[in-house]
Amino acid sequence: MESREDLKSILAYLPVLVRSKNLFWPSKVVEALKEMAQGPDHSGVNSGEVLFVAIRDMRSSLSLLQPLAPFASEGYALFFDELISRAEAAEWFGEVLPALANLLLQLPALLESHYQNADDILGKYGFKTGLHLLGSQEGGMVFLSQELIAALLACAFFCLFPASNRGANHLPTINFDELFASLYEGYSQKQENKLKCIVHYFKRICSCMPVGFVSFERKVLPQDRHPLFTSYPEADFWSKSVLPLCAFEVHSLGFIEDQSANALEVDFANKYIGGGALHRGCLQEEIRFMINPELIAGMLFLPSMADNEAIEIVGAERFCDYKGYASSFRFAGDHADKRHFDSFGRRITRIVAIDALCSPGMKQYALKYLLRETNKAFCGFIDQSKYCQYKGLFQVKGLHEAHLYPDENDHTSRNHLELNEASSTTVETNQGASVSLPALGNSDGEGKDLPGIATGNWGCGAFGGDPELKAIIQWLAASQASRPFILYYTFGIDALQNLDQITQWILSHEWTVGDLWNMMVEYSSQRLNGRTDLGFFAWLLPSLTSHELSNTN
Repeated sequence: MESREDLKSILAYLPVLVRSKNLFWPSKVVEALKEMAQGPDHSGVNSGEVLFVAIRDMRSSLSLLQPLAPFASEGYALFFDELISRAEAAEWFGEVLPALANLLLQLPALLESHYQNADDILGKYGFKTGLHLLGSQEGGMVFLSQELIAALLACAFFCLFPASNRGANHLPTINFDELFASLYEGYSQKQENKLKCIVHYFKRICSCMPVGFVSFERKVLPQDRHPLFTSYPEADFWSKSVLPLCAFEVHSLGFIEDQSANALEVDFANKYIGGGALHRGCLQEEIRFMINPELIAGMLFLPSMADNEAIEIVGAERFCDYKGYASSFRFAGDHADKRHFDSFGRRITRIVAIDALCSPGMKQYALKYLLRETNKAFCGFIDQSKYCQYKGLFQVKGLHEAHLYPDENDHTSRNHLELNEASSTTVETNQGASVSLPALGNSDGEGKDLPGIATGNWGCGAFGGDPELKAIIQWLAASQASRPFILYYTFGIDALQNLDQITQWILSHEWTVGDLWNMMVEYSSQRLNGRTDLGFFAWLLPSLTSHELSNTN
């Protein structure tokens, strides 16, 4: 069965053992968890210091020999014995920790059930959705129940995942030892409040286990040309595009995660998904992983992203409110997620992780890197599953449809086209055959149009990108991907105070994607060669002052 092949690919990264096709914990781990499940009076686990001793003993029973982060033990003790109140500690050790121990006891059975049922989702199409390593250039999807995610995150809290082979396979950290060690090494309120978000998540799932699902998809723009997929575009593709630019709505206040338009929400990601979420990081991506902790599960099986890849996650529940950013980040209490569910049991929360160039300096104005950034956003924004989008994606000057689509006399290809017209995607099975799948990544199950994009200053801030250029790049990508609109959150930065006026001026002149791309390339060439030091907006409309711009509408 496909599910058993899935298990083989991930087994080396899981703490459980397999014997006679059954998953199990070693007996000493079972004994430790059973004791902990009976509460602190029975187990003696009533402090952060003792908790870490229990963690260390379970790791030893699993023959996990790689040492945990220095000061991890001090971090657990600091948080649970000093930073939370006595009442919170009593609740944690008396109620939450026993429930987590029970959940971990169920992990082998949860995994068995997951693999038995994974084929029921898309198995009839030969498409794998079971928990497996989604390697580089391997487009695919993993469906996990929120209950299984909770058990996997409990494993991370207890630092039970093997870590020795993760770095070599370009996988990010998944155990929580660095998170706690960072708290002790250089105490900060942001780190304390990140942990408060995690602890709150565990309290919530232990009091009422959620019953939905979350999907994790690696999206790939293949380098090789394929008649039924959009491949990695060259500069000529963008230059000749005649697609219209989508609507652009600027918000100087508010946050991406609070948008109510069911848009695809951009995660300003590190190439290792999650970035510094389990370390010291506390910027846009890390905050999102704290308030939607189920996102962390993807760090288990998603290696780093290449330039032609993005990761889309649908269904992650939000558990926490917050205020502040970076050093001012604070946990602000419970969040009741009211978003509806789709037909696959996922909350209609769509998050796409795309990683921008880090500290690009002047090279960001070179054509090579303009193309890289635009294609990275395009990979995240495109929905390869909808055939109705394909013709639009290839509306470029000088290209003939015969070169873009299969020969209509080819019966196999024509069958694929007919299947794709029913909102589906064609994938390769393990046996090399092509099959058609129902649209999953962005569909809400009702066959509606693609959602818009909710984004902001992607790749700016700590990554050092040009905010004006990044806004234009995302607009180009969203428009080429046939997204109906962009909701752009500027977070009030001065560089984008004229963004609304500029975008409306461009829309009023009915520019195409190709028009805007060519203008951006020309500006970037001048900037790179020292012929201008203006920002893109001032260069584009030199005759308009900021005051005049404010009155163009």
